[in-house]
Amino acid sequence: MRAKITYFVTAAVLVFYFVLVGSRGVMLIRHGTLLTVTFGIAVLILPVIGVWFLWKNTQFVRRANVLAAELDAQGGLPVDDLPRTPSGRIERDAADAAFAKRREETEDAPDDWRAWFRLAVAYQDARDTPRARKAMQRAIALHKSSPNPAGPVLKDTESSPSSAPFSPSGA
Repeated sequence: MRAKITYFVTAAVLVFYFVLVGSRGVMLIRHGTLLTVTFGIAVLILPVIGVWFLWKNTQFVRRANVLAAELDAQGGLPVDDLPRTPSGRIERDAADAAFAKRREETEDAPDDWRAWFRLAVAYQDARDTPRARKAMQRAIALHKSSPNPAGPVLKDTESSPSSAPFSPSGA
């Protein structure tokens, strides 16, 4: 729940920033000189890129949470039982051992989105966020393309587990 609140607060601050920067870009364009119009257009590009990035991140997190909810309903969600340091981080050796197990599972079933999902969680536990995102994107793509023998795909992201395995920041 804490990750969701942090995400929504960060998104709200970003949207406020996009509106503020966008209004400055419009002001520059309204000034009417060649230089200010050029700068105004350049300034407007930043919020457009930011909104696109925020949208893509939000879609990714929602899709990952749908997979988490479905996997949880099937009883296949990885259990968070790895030992932690006093600061709360997962111990590196334990994360590496869990990762090796998940990698083997994925190699045995390369077309199973569930294996890729668990591999993504293992990457995240091992603090390898870029590979965790790629593995989760693979799980999402496999989930979309595969027939769903376990029933219909969940559309309601509110039924996702309270401790989502992914946050947009990778934390």
